[in-house]
Amino acid sequence: MTRPLALALGGAVFAVGVLWTLQGLGVVGGSPMTGVTLWAVVGPVVALIGLVLALRGARLRR
Repeated sequence: MTRPLALALGGAVFAVGVLWTLQGLGVVGGSPMTGVTLWAVVGPVVALIGLVLALRGARLRR
C-alpha cells in the first residue's frame, strides 16, 4: 500500500469511527444509530484502527 493511500484510508476510517461514536452517544442526531450504545462501543474501536493505519502509512518509506 502506498503512503498517501494508507494515510487517506486511515484518516477516513478514523473519521467514520469518531462519527459512529458521537452518534452512539447521542451527540449527532438524525440517524437510526443515534443513542444506540452499540455504536458508542464500536466507534472508538474503528477510530483506533484508522489511527493505527494512518500512523503505519506515515511511517512507510517513499
